Amino acid sequence: MVVFLGANGSGKSTLFDAFGFLHDSLVDNVRAALTKRGGFKEVISRGEKGPIEFEIKFRPGPSEPLVTYELHIDLDEKGLPIVSKELLKYRRGQYGKPWHFLDFSRGSGTAIINENEYGQTGAEEKREEQKLDSPDILAIKGLGQFQKFKQVAAFRRLIEGWHVSDFHIHAARSSQDAGYAEHLSPTGENLPLVSQFLYEHYPEKFHGILRKMEQRVPGVKSVEATETEDGRIVLRFQDGSFKDPFVARYVSDGTIKMFAYLVLLNDPKPHPLLCIEEPENQLHPELLYELAEEFRSYTEEGGQVFISTHSPDFVNGVQLQELFWLTKEEGFSQVSRASDNDLLRNLVREGDLPGYLWKQGFFHGAGPSL
Repeated sequence: MVVFLGANGSGKSTLFDAFGFLHDSLVDNVRAALTKRGGFKEVISRGEKGPIEFEIKFRPGPSEPLVTYELHIDLDEKGLPIVSKELLKYRRGQYGKPWHFLDFSRGSGTAIINENEYGQTGAEEKREEQKLDSPDILAIKGLGQFQKFKQVAAFRRLIEGWHVSDFHIHAARSSQDAGYAEHLSPTGENLPLVSQFLYEHYPEKFHGILRKMEQRVPGVKSVEATETEDGRIVLRFQDGSFKDPFVARYVSDGTIKMFAYLVLLNDPKPHPLLCIEEPENQLHPELLYELAEEFRSYTEEGGQVFISTHSPDFVNGVQLQELFWLTKEEGFSQVSRASDNDLLRNLVREGDLPGYLWKQGFFHGAGPSL
């Protein structure tokens, strides 16, 4: 679990949207991801002219080598966005030449076809020429569909599984046409369908969610997704003080949001990465410590959670090594790790809570006044 602090405009949302951008580029293409954000000029750092560059390192499994993925996005001669460089490579151990499992530029390139021989004495790369339909498509999207490109497929699945939350209370309150949904969408509008799916196929997880709702939201005894006469699915919350359940649109914002987070965090197939902005909104301060525990439990199951917050109460439930803060220097965001700061480390060791230290200004530059 990683929690980011920072003043408004320090770059927290931009950091999270870097993950959203890569996800959208894979699911659609680079041009669509840029258009969604106002075009190339709105995405590239102010005053910069070169390509937009990403470098990601990931480990497919505990015993697997560290894999490096490089992506450069630029404009062609006509001003249209293209993938000017896409490279996936790794080196087994500290020595030896790294193999480029994927090496593409402007829609064409090569991919390794004998990666299971990698690391064997005398093994040499065997490469295959490939061409994509368009230079704005990521090669990991096309080649990642084939199991013979195992590392490419692993990285494609990783990015496809990223969930950048853009949760809207009003969307989660709405009813849905009867249908099927396994995972909560970024905006949460399919919450009734996902609730129905969990109830029917993972009843133990669903009842676990209800037990937590009873503990954290006074009065809530049950939640059900029911089908109306016109074929729509609605959420109904049962309050123990009343005979009939309430439809979601009459339930408090905090109740809806806590239920949605519990559904997201109890997904039977956890996302490899969740990015969630300001989870404290609409929730009572006393619930925030427990919510931090829920996020941490999710990471213990193998997922990773990035959170941004403006709540000292939420930060009080966070460990110092989980905290980072952003500051803006000459137009660029800088990230600092709280556990690297000697003063913060000593104060927390003496019993001070990090949220109160942040509020008192010990996270230099993480508030509106420097």
